Amino acid sequence: MSLLSIDTLKVRYGAVEAVRGISLNVEEGELVALLGANGAGKSSSLNAVIGLVPVDDGHVEFNGQDISHVATEMLVRQGITLAPEGRRIFAGLSVLENLRLGAYGRRDKANISSTYDRVFDLFPILKDRQQQLAGTLSGGQQQMLAIGRALMCEPRMLLLDEPSLGLAPQIVETIFELVATLRRQGITILLVEQNVAMSLDVIDRGYVMSGGRIIDSGTASELKSSHIVEQAYMGTH
Repeated sequence: MSLLSIDTLKVRYGAVEAVRGISLNVEEGELVALLGANGAGKSSSLNAVIGLVPVDDGHVEFNGQDISHVATEMLVRQGITLAPEGRRIFAGLSVLENLRLGAYGRRDKANISSTYDRVFDLFPILKDRQQQLAGTLSGGQQQMLAIGRALMCEPRMLLLDEPSLGLAPQIVETIFELVATLRRQGITILLVEQNVAMSLDVIDRGYVMSGGRIIDSGTASELKSSHIVEQAYMGTH
């Protein structure tokens, strides 16, 4: 049984159908990507999974349970969390306070300190700057904080929305190395990303979206040799 299963998902914004009946699955422990150019429907799909936008039609299942219309805060408690596009950290709060908010709602309060340790092991710069205002961090450090905050709820599945967006190439490499590390640690990841080259170096499988539909799928090696991937990014499909 897949940890996450999406069946004929549709997402609509008024008269605009942003996601047009996509189906995909993610097995426990996998790193799977939704690839495609800007406007393909990737982020809308992710936001529907986590309950930030309503499911217009179709079904989303997590761990065998239908979560199509479950509130976001309940989904976080069930083990799904999102590091959103644009990071959306709380700029006026410290690094530590941002991380603390990620653990809000956890019932196992006694174990939260070990989660801090895990996050600081992954992101030593955050430990060094835990009292610093988040808004004064560099873009790459803010992205690390967004991921760290998501990890504070100890998710079974991590949704990552455009983690490389707006970052310098060297920082992008660091972020993808961290994503690969999380996968090795056993966290199931669904990644939305425009940087196809870097994505295909770390993912297990991927789905390619264009115009709200899935137009190709396969393993990383299969997608590396797919002409459809190039067409999706050049807008020629």
